[in-house]
Amino acid sequence: MKWRGASADFLIALHARRSAASIAAFAERYPERPLIVVLTGTDLYRDIALDEDARRSLALASHLVVLQDEGIKALPAEYAAKTKVIYQSARLLKPGRRSARHFDLALVGHIRPEKDPMTALRALRSLPADLPVRLFHVGGDLDPQLAAEVRAQGAGDARYRLLGALPQAATRQLIKRCHLLLLPSLMEGGANVLIEAVTSGVPVLGSDIPGNRGMLGADYPGWFPVGDAPRLAELIHKAARDPRYYADLSRRCAERVSLFTPAHECAAVCSLLQMTRQS
Repeated sequence: MKWRGASADFLIALHARRSAASIAAFAERYPERPLIVVLTGTDLYRDIALDEDARRSLALASHLVVLQDEGIKALPAEYAAKTKVIYQSARLLKPGRRSARHFDLALVGHIRPEKDPMTALRALRSLPADLPVRLFHVGGDLDPQLAAEVRAQGAGDARYRLLGALPQAATRQLIKRCHLLLLPSLMEGGANVLIEAVTSGVPVLGSDIPGNRGMLGADYPGWFPVGDAPRLAELIHKAARDPRYYADLSRRCAERVSLFTPAHECAAVCSLLQMTRQS
């Protein structure tokens, strides 16, 4: 959606690059009015390093928002003072009834390179046959070539279930019935699916990237190197067979739940709006 010139007390823009034209136009017409730019993973970890329009959006913004607490580190130091962390939220759900026969894994995200679904599939293929895992993959085909690779990798493995795109409510119900969420992404600004898992009592195994570390902490015991399928397989096996490790993952996620509630997000947004009135 573009800002089409209507009078407004302030502008909130999502994406420094994609919204660059609207940001520049609003700043030119209303240079004294608050201009808030919410930064995504592609902004922080790709576009601001490569795209002049994205960098200009940072300079024009009166306030910047990042979605996890390592996001500020990706910005030039001069923007730290005008940057606020606002975690996204999800409604708390009780954990679902989980299979007693299988150790179920959820992989959620439309199929595109940034989500790196192949690492999860390679990890699944390397797990021992006597480990009763199942991988439920939710996501549409945004990259046809990668989707073909995913299907080829999953073919013939009865433990892999590609469910395609599902409504958000159905996806949450699936996640809460699983034992783990896998998040092997190459970049994230602050994955909402991680929040949906944690607020459903489901721990996470994720790639060791800033966008994930900023959600659960750098010392969270469920991180693995980007693209490292053998290490991910080790962690899945450990979570399935070592109750103490699984309990530790669950405890560490539970300690962060309060950050991801609607009340916490609402308070942070209200605080930001108050800051705009004072500036």
